[in-house]
Amino acid sequence: MTNTADAVIIGGGVMGCSILYNLAEQGFNNTLLLERDVLASGSTGKSQAILRMHYSNEVTARLAWGSLDIFKNFEELTGTPSGYTRTGYFLIVGSEDRQAMRENVAMHRRLGIASEVVSIEDMRELAPMLAVEGDEAFAYESESGYADPYSVTLGYANRARDMGAQVRDGAAVTGIEVTGGRVTAVETADGRIETRIAVVAAGPWSDRLLRGVGVDAPIRPLRHQVVVLRRPPGADADHPIIGDNPNGFSARPDIGNLTMIGAGEDEFVDADTFNQGVDMDVVRPAFEGIVRRIPAMSRAVFRGGWSGAFTVTPDWHPILDSIDGIDGLYCAIGFSGHGFKESPMIGKAMAELITKGSAECVDISMLNFDRFRTGDLLRSRYAMQVLA
Repeated sequence: MTNTADAVIIGGGVMGCSILYNLAEQGFNNTLLLERDVLASGSTGKSQAILRMHYSNEVTARLAWGSLDIFKNFEELTGTPSGYTRTGYFLIVGSEDRQAMRENVAMHRRLGIASEVVSIEDMRELAPMLAVEGDEAFAYESESGYADPYSVTLGYANRARDMGAQVRDGAAVTGIEVTGGRVTAVETADGRIETRIAVVAAGPWSDRLLRGVGVDAPIRPLRHQVVVLRRPPGADADHPIIGDNPNGFSARPDIGNLTMIGAGEDEFVDADTFNQGVDMDVVRPAFEGIVRRIPAMSRAVFRGGWSGAFTVTPDWHPILDSIDGIDGLYCAIGFSGHGFKESPMIGKAMAELITKGSAECVDISMLNFDRFRTGDLLRSRYAMQVLA
């Protein structure tokens, strides 16, 4: 292993690899990424990988919208297809959230996002398989879809390697060395790497590394279950991506006539020991919910599933910042279920923060570490915080 680098990125998920690639794009390529297992083996590989722009805060919507364009053109940038598949996205809310949805869509449209409020008649024309329950409201994003988290992560890593960066998996980081108020090295089980810049992007393991240098990061791993169903044959079961607030789930189609349902986000866990399967007391209501929304899914077949970890902050927004009092220490943590869909722009913004002192592509200053002390938290217009 190299024993010196201009920067060391800790964490080989999509976020770490996006930062590595974007640093190399800016000519900062004497860099090293360290991953304790294999690339995309943590939260990235267990993502639902939905690409949607519906958020309550401008910064989050901007990051997702800019990232969508990169996903669409990913092969031109990296040589690897992203797997972007356009499906459209429906957000469905109850009458109590109708005004919040309208305010969000108005903000999205001001930013140029392809988002609109649609009527029941429009919804039935666009997605006739969806059933309506009571006085519901609908927002639609025509460009939204999904991508492949493994392809994106490896695409970033391989292109960064082509530009001179190094990637090392199976390299567990044991600590960050700080001398005289600045980063001097990253310590691993295999040795010490001298560096003046360390970027913590280790998902639910990030708080342990930061505690080692006296930094208390307000992040917690939250178990996110994904139930997989095989749809019955016939167009009446095909569907776009759905964010179903009344029934408490998100659903996206996948190849092989599959549907992935995300649910069960109410259990804080230990990142090393949590159950990575799915629980039947989550499968049952998820199945019942999607049948209420898509009646033809009553003939679907359960095909298993998995659980991953959202690393959540108190306001369900990431921390993208340098660490006060420790020169050369940066963090990109706490993505709260938003990470994959925003990863291209976050990688770009973090690279600019590291090399230029501030992000120029998107203003991320409100995603600072200090907001949890000052109380300047970002808010969701909905009770469902993943739409914050």
